[in-house]
Amino acid sequence: MLIGVDDTDSPQGMCTTYLGAVLARQLIREHMQVREARLVRLNPNVTFKTRGNAAVMLDVEGDPDRAFTITCALVEELADFSCENTNPGVVVAEKQVDPAFYRQAVTDFCEIDAAVALLDTAGARYKGWKNRRGLIGATAAVASSLPDRTSEILVYREPARFGTPRDVDRTSLFAAEAATFPHTWDTVDVANDVVVCVPHTPDPVLFGIRGESPRWVLAARQMVQSEKPGIEQIWVTNQGTDAHLLDATIRELQDGLSYRVRGTVAESSKTGTGGHVSFTIHDGDHAVWCMAYEPTKNFRQLVRKLVPGDEVIACGSFKKGSINLEKLMIVSLAKDQTTRPPVCTACSKRMTSDGKRKGWKCKKCGARADAPDIEESPRMLEPGWYEVPPTARRHLAKPLCRGLPPY
Repeated sequence: MLIGVDDTDSPQGMCTTYLGAVLARQLIREHMQVREARLVRLNPNVTFKTRGNAAVMLDVEGDPDRAFTITCALVEELADFSCENTNPGVVVAEKQVDPAFYRQAVTDFCEIDAAVALLDTAGARYKGWKNRRGLIGATAAVASSLPDRTSEILVYREPARFGTPRDVDRTSLFAAEAATFPHTWDTVDVANDVVVCVPHTPDPVLFGIRGESPRWVLAARQMVQSEKPGIEQIWVTNQGTDAHLLDATIRELQDGLSYRVRGTVAESSKTGTGGHVSFTIHDGDHAVWCMAYEPTKNFRQLVRKLVPGDEVIACGSFKKGSINLEKLMIVSLAKDQTTRPPVCTACSKRMTSDGKRKGWKCKKCGARADAPDIEESPRMLEPGWYEVPPTARRHLAKPLCRGLPPY
């Protein structure tokens, strides 16, 4: 059977993955076999999500009725029902639900009624609490199909330490990254000297290591020194796969979805309040803003080097009329040319415009010229892929260390 759980946490605490790890151990104590623990990230633009919009799924051999009872009881024990936006859902299905529902949940939006109808058709056991929104994620989890998959080991705190400052040795995290990258990633942000894998929220997670396989995340984890952990779980996941991105043209963009969009830079970038950098791309009659927000740090320096005519592929979420950049490919570079009034050959002074389409004229000697001076600056960029730093990367965004995306 496949057991899906979602929406048990809140900004004040708890974590659906922690509940899943505890559930796996309870089922094992009931003499059931847990064959796989899966962490499924869904559409990151859902407004009512808590943190990373994750659901969990356990692939289990055992009694479905008993497993359903145990799971529901654990949700009622651990879920943060005090939060208005916490609306848990549990699904136990004896076979995989239509994967199309998972695909929709990771790239688009789903309705509770659609999830319930799918579960009824599949003959699944399910239960939702409060407004039952968690049934969407739980259904997506048991419907998930991961042609590309990565791993994450999540180390959880002892319950007595929940909500207190975490004690994880910073030096050991940087050493683990140095020893295992590119087979693991986003443990730290070396360029910005920031620890990435230790949360700052009051949930049960102590730290997490992401990587290409259980072997590599475990190797990195063993190098980390920290406070005494509670339990640990290695998850199979769709993190770092770009599963949320859709290919589209600019005119096809819909708010709240994430895309790969090809276009030509229309104008030089602008730096706004707070250090956010923006520029426009077009593909003919349609144009869209692209944003590199302040948390993307050094990535903004790349954006500032773009000039009109550069052809790019922008990757990111389309929200409120702009693409929030996660990655950018420079397909081709235009010439960076500056037009200036010509210099008078007799006086060595810059001429001035003599009027629209009338050329230029020297104020001193009256000499005339028809063409301006064109100066070309060297480009400080190369075609290729560029990405935001680890400190600004979304869970689903595929890091370039995993290989270059197709285009």
